[in-house]
Amino acid sequence: MQGFIDGLQAFLDLGPTVILPVAIFLLGLLFRQKVGKALRSGITIGVAFVGIFLVVDLLVNNLGPAAQAMVERLGVELNVVDVGWPAAATISWATPIAAFVIPVGLVVNIIMLLTKTTKTMNVDIWNFWHFSFMGAIVYALSDSIVQGLIAAIIFQIICLKIADWTAPMLEDYFELPGVSVATGSTASYAPLGIPLVWLVQRIPGLKNLNADPETIQKRFGVFGESIFIGLVLGLVLGVLAGYSAGETINIGMSMAAVMVLMPRMVKILMEGLMPVSESAREFLQKRFGNKDIYIGLDAAVAIGHPSVIATALILVPITVVLAIILPGNSLLPFGDLATIPFIVAFIVGAARGNIIHSVIVGSVLIALSLYMATDIAVLHTEMAKDAQFDMPEDASLISSIDQGGNMINYVIYKFFSLFN
Repeated sequence: MQGFIDGLQAFLDLGPTVILPVAIFLLGLLFRQKVGKALRSGITIGVAFVGIFLVVDLLVNNLGPAAQAMVERLGVELNVVDVGWPAAATISWATPIAAFVIPVGLVVNIIMLLTKTTKTMNVDIWNFWHFSFMGAIVYALSDSIVQGLIAAIIFQIICLKIADWTAPMLEDYFELPGVSVATGSTASYAPLGIPLVWLVQRIPGLKNLNADPETIQKRFGVFGESIFIGLVLGLVLGVLAGYSAGETINIGMSMAAVMVLMPRMVKILMEGLMPVSESAREFLQKRFGNKDIYIGLDAAVAIGHPSVIATALILVPITVVLAIILPGNSLLPFGDLATIPFIVAFIVGAARGNIIHSVIVGSVLIALSLYMATDIAVLHTEMAKDAQFDMPEDASLISSIDQGGNMINYVIYKFFSLFN
């Protein structure tokens, strides 16, 4: 068993830029594509994801230190440290349940496709760590691998159903036809986030407030383009972080680059994905009478929209302020501040890019996440210690907004708490 776990971990360590191209290549062959065509699709998608994650790294490497500087400037003292998704993923793969999550998850997805209970063929295997984390929480709670696997499967099924539900929005607003997103950190905010957007857009006064990129550009001309929006928001973050003039300009340029480069990387991704998507539709239509099939990809494909980045940058300081003023919150936001674009992607899509409405709804959901992450901190810390995770210096409790404050994860955890 240990050999299998080690082999699985070695495969996962290759990361999505290798795992996804391999999965796409194999899917292409499965759907009767010629080897050369399938290989080209896989490599093209690999190249696109290399570009996407380079841009994500640019975002994270600039946003993370700025957020930390902002927290230190405000002198925030809270006793639960947000270690971020990388730590949560490491903890989830180090638990006994991790070895079962990928094979069981693939079987569940295939069964749901065959029974037409989902339209999403999720090739985003690397992000199965969200399901693994869910299973690990219930395993830590119950000391039962069976209960942990059931929890992981429930989480996966819910994410697949949300992926089906939001796929038309991805096509209509994000211009990603044939794509769905079942990433746990993004899908989990849709069931509450989308209805809240609907509500905000019907409140007198609020419903008329609009600040999407198109409206901003019409009002400000060339200075309303996404490149300038990124620059200005980056400069504001630099000032809030107390950066020097040079550092402030640097983060401004970096955010402008994110705004420009990410959409172009997504276009390359779609170039590689479309042939596979078309082959999948033809194959499934011929054999199962089902032509509606979505390829489930990493949520990174949706965060490149200017409205998503803009909303996330505005929410960074708001999250820090919320952590300070919310009574009962103990989470010090840090590690997952740079993952806010993933949290708000579906919210922005539902709001049709309206940054004002997206920020309002995003603030509500992040406030809830802070409370959930605080509540689950003790169990999160126990899992980390069992996984021999290196705790941050002077930290007695850890949690994460990404998974500790994940809404569906939290509801499933509370359900299993009733029996343990």
